[in-house]
Amino acid sequence: MLSLRRSLLSQTKKRKTKTKLKTNKNASRKQKIIAKSHQLEDNDNEEEEDEEGFNLKSSAPSHSHGVQPLGNLYFNPGSVNSRNTGLGNLQILSDELVLEILGLLEGTQLGFLATVSKSFYVFTSHEPLWRNLVLDKVEGGFSYNRSWKITYVSTFYPSFNVAKSTRIPGLRVRDFYSDYLFQSWLCANLEMKPEWLERDNIIRKRGISVEDFIMNFEEPNKPVLLEGCMDNWDALEKWDRDYLLNLCGDVQFSVGPVKMRLEEYFRYSDQVKEERPLYLFDPKFAEKIPTLGSDYEVPVYFREDLFNVLGNERPDYRWIIIGPAGSGSSFHIDPNSTSAWNAVIRGSKKWILFPPDVVPPGVHPSPDGAEVACPVSIMEWFMNFYGSTKNWEKRPIECICKAGEVMFVPNGWWHLVINLEESIAITQNYVSRRNLLNVLDFLKKPNASELVSGTRDRTNLHEKFKNAIEASLPGTIDELTLKAEEKKAQQKKVSFWDTVTDSKVGAFKFSF
Repeated sequence: MLSLRRSLLSQTKKRKTKTKLKTNKNASRKQKIIAKSHQLEDNDNEEEEDEEGFNLKSSAPSHSHGVQPLGNLYFNPGSVNSRNTGLGNLQILSDELVLEILGLLEGTQLGFLATVSKSFYVFTSHEPLWRNLVLDKVEGGFSYNRSWKITYVSTFYPSFNVAKSTRIPGLRVRDFYSDYLFQSWLCANLEMKPEWLERDNIIRKRGISVEDFIMNFEEPNKPVLLEGCMDNWDALEKWDRDYLLNLCGDVQFSVGPVKMRLEEYFRYSDQVKEERPLYLFDPKFAEKIPTLGSDYEVPVYFREDLFNVLGNERPDYRWIIIGPAGSGSSFHIDPNSTSAWNAVIRGSKKWILFPPDVVPPGVHPSPDGAEVACPVSIMEWFMNFYGSTKNWEKRPIECICKAGEVMFVPNGWWHLVINLEESIAITQNYVSRRNLLNVLDFLKKPNASELVSGTRDRTNLHEKFKNAIEASLPGTIDELTLKAEEKKAQQKKVSFWDTVTDSKVGAFKFSF
């Protein structure tokens, strides 16, 4: 078997690297999973991908410091993990804890620590450490330069000759095994497997009436992919890089915790290879650039938006979304119990949706719903959890949404979205009559101040919204409440058949 390092270096070939997974029968269950997830073997002679094989991106670099997954150690019984020898007494700590401690240090301190041992050199070179330093310290945008570490140095020490230092090849450490460090690289450089993309079980509709949409999808709270309802958008023709760059100029947009000009963001997205790429996700784009707001219109199915009664006090509700391949949103439920629509203008997105009563695997919401823990990245979720959903009784809704198509996401549905290529999209959250009571109930929860988002006044939003509805649409809340109670009573009503077949009702019953 070729070593992992040699397999990864095969990226110099002009084809995508074929990979195959192997496990060690003598390893523990956890170690088997690790080995199965990460042990890679070059398969030059295979014409078809193994069922469990992975493809590395053609542009995938070898790991910069020779880090290998822990599973490889079990195929080299004579090796000693230099990760442990270089950490000394700290070797008993998990990789995650070591990095948590290093995350408390400043850049100069990380630089000094890198000279202590080869192991510390590898750990202090972990890109997310430098990413956090850059994002924590920059107030405006930044100019991404090949890596987060180089970006940090060039941003905060401009007199340092970065160009000269980067010509020196990075130190490669022999026999360094770490699943945690390797996984970040692996997830950043894996292609999506074909089987992750082939399942398409969503309902697709074109040209349906608003009444059909309400009756068949909005009322029963079911997702649907709508085709043809954005054909008249100017954005569909205009919104490419050149148009947006010329239009937006020096305007800064929200990108994670920082603000960036589009030129800066595209420079970053063209270079970066990381597990969790930064996502441009701006709720004020139409106020910043009014032309962007006029280049599209809300599809006819979503034009009743009762949050409009709040005027300027309404929570954030619309966003422009731009991101490279691999960027996206891990599992979440849309804010304030709203429904949403998402229109793809450029690129394509893979969607996975679970109904409100089914928590996706690997997701851990708090009992009060205030927090959602999803400890793995999007790609890692596909690697570790996607396969298990095949046998679920309530399988997720899945599809690929392409340019010109609109996804309807009903309130309460869990959803994950990953860009399959550089993508530009518009999304809006809204409240219609079908969902008004749900939103009001959500806004008046005891911990509403923790749950409500997109507004400064979280505590009083319920009263403001309710009063505004009653002023603008008098009687609407009472009418919807009465209909909801009648529907609930109808669902609980016992039929004649149920009474005559229930042995507890009386002497008369059917027996078979």
